[in-house]
Amino acid sequence: MHTPAITGHGVFTPENVITNDELVVAFNAYADRYNTENADKIETGQIAAMAHSSSDFIHAASGIENRFVMDKNGVLDPSRLFPKLPARPDDAPSIMAEMGVDAARQALEMAGKSAADVGAILCAASNHERAYPAIAIEIQQLLGAGGFAFDMNVACSSATFGIQAAVDMVKSGSISSALVICPEICSAHLEWRDRDCHFIFGDVATAVFIERAEAATGAYFEVKSTRCATQFSNNIRNNNGFLRRTRDQMEDRRDMQFMQNGRKVFKEVLPMVSQHIADHMAEENVSKDDLKRLWLHQANKTMNDYIGKKVLGRTPEPHEQPNILQDYANTSSAGSIIAFSKHSNDMENGAHGLICSFGAGYSVGSVVVQKKLAHS
Repeated sequence: MHTPAITGHGVFTPENVITNDELVVAFNAYADRYNTENADKIETGQIAAMAHSSSDFIHAASGIENRFVMDKNGVLDPSRLFPKLPARPDDAPSIMAEMGVDAARQALEMAGKSAADVGAILCAASNHERAYPAIAIEIQQLLGAGGFAFDMNVACSSATFGIQAAVDMVKSGSISSALVICPEICSAHLEWRDRDCHFIFGDVATAVFIERAEAATGAYFEVKSTRCATQFSNNIRNNNGFLRRTRDQMEDRRDMQFMQNGRKVFKEVLPMVSQHIADHMAEENVSKDDLKRLWLHQANKTMNDYIGKKVLGRTPEPHEQPNILQDYANTSSAGSIIAFSKHSNDMENGAHGLICSFGAGYSVGSVVVQKKLAHS
């Protein structure tokens, strides 16, 4: 059995930023247009008038201030309110593959490795640009890597489930290394015209490089253990929307986009995740005092504050539970990895941390890691 370790990580961030203020201007313009077009039905009580959104409402509900997106113009166009990503010919690289390659190269550079050192690639995301061929195999070709590659989807938990799969393969010896890549174009599956959720998501791609600890050339995080769990629920659902809408190739229907029963999610997911983390820490003999960093799925600040307090038995200090939600919004599976990538280098040798993601399914995955110095 080999000891697996995370030796590199990277984050691809789109160039386009949408602030809450910009988003509210576009949404309210759409709401006014909707109310004008449906004035008669609103007057007779057949339908309700669409209420305005506000930056204060968004921040209070989620903690989000900004989000990065692949296309800004389409999202902020009141006559459209969703991205426009032109279809590419079959012989051109897919947009998700390009995003993933960028993050992967950052991870490899940090690890001091090249594409030739990659044994497997897992593309783990909530939505994939197509059913097949796998985005992971396309990334493999664009990188010039060997080995094998495959896609996987466990919604917002895809990153931690992908890490578990890669860790198990490295540990068993079937491969010596793997890239787990999470390209997320969440702006495509979001219903930007729904006041209750129009602010939630952003776009990004992350990558982590996992290899045998003895091969590490710099400081690394030894993966002590992983733990995954699922329980079926319809409270977070996406029936079939995603990128076809952005390319004007399908009817624009609300029931084909992101759907969520937020109140039920809060009530059911929070206890599930808190207990999952507590049980994992107990199995690994990591106490509350031993846990120096908690990198949580970045869905909602209130949810993370609740989980952090349950896990540590007190309100976490900002450095103990870093949030990136205010800058990136919810990026589905990538959120916990962004937090890890941006808030892990300062940890001391021997310190324990825990990566945790959770979401639709329901699903929850956690990874206990320990900071280690490079081998001499």
